[in-house]
Amino acid sequence: MSALPVIDIHTGAAPVLRETVLEFDQVAVQLGGRQILSPTSLKIGRGEFITIIGPSGCGKTTLLRAAAGFVRPEGGAVLRQGRLVGGPSREVAFVFQDYAHALLPWRTVQGNVELALEAAQVPATERAPRAQQVLQTVGLAAHAAKFPAQLSGGMQQRVQIARCLAQQPELMMMDEPFGALDAMTREGLQDELARLVRETGLTVLFVTHDLEEAIYLADRVVALRANPTAERPSLARVIDVNLPRPREQLATKEHPEFLRLRRELYGYLGHGHG
Repeated sequence: MSALPVIDIHTGAAPVLRETVLEFDQVAVQLGGRQILSPTSLKIGRGEFITIIGPSGCGKTTLLRAAAGFVRPEGGAVLRQGRLVGGPSREVAFVFQDYAHALLPWRTVQGNVELALEAAQVPATERAPRAQQVLQTVGLAAHAAKFPAQLSGGMQQRVQIARCLAQQPELMMMDEPFGALDAMTREGLQDELARLVRETGLTVLFVTHDLEEAIYLADRVVALRANPTAERPSLARVIDVNLPRPREQLATKEHPEFLRLRRELYGYLGHGHG
């Protein structure tokens, strides 16, 4: 298994090797006869938080879906742990932006989390304790008996994240999961997600249109471009984010390196719109 060099941003120590858990090897995707992704190669290390930005229609969601096995590339291959991805797997969880439709309204919070355990054929006697443990992790244990309609948008999204965590995935794909939330809720969930990733060692691919969110969460930012050609391929930039962790909403966003990265990405995206 190949490995990626990663600098310890806490100590500034020499690079360490991080096992490659996901690899895009010249992955190309067409939809409706249109080239969405030109041949794209990228390696993701275990425990990395990768954010993906780019203009609308550039293939951000397509890249996630190919990684999750929902989309089969026309060219190249997606490899997980060195093995070809041929379809969906319980090792990969997918968090959607539309949390309202992702949850079953007739099930309680705990019932929605247990859905992932039922799909994994976890014995009935083990489901409730595991669901309760995950709800405790995301701060929703006191709301286990409520229904989705009784929760705020931010809490509903936390239920969806909890359901994904319940299946104990190695990788989590997140497609603009906080895009529909207000700014304060969004920032709170960013910090909560960063904590969960730090504690669980999850590897995350996270699509966003928000530059500050992309930088704040990421170990690396992947920038894609729309309408790729041979001269201008889909993969435009991969930028390392060497900001100390844990990060703080005010202090991190005032850090000179954060501001430098924001200017660089803002210039790439024009007016900052994804």
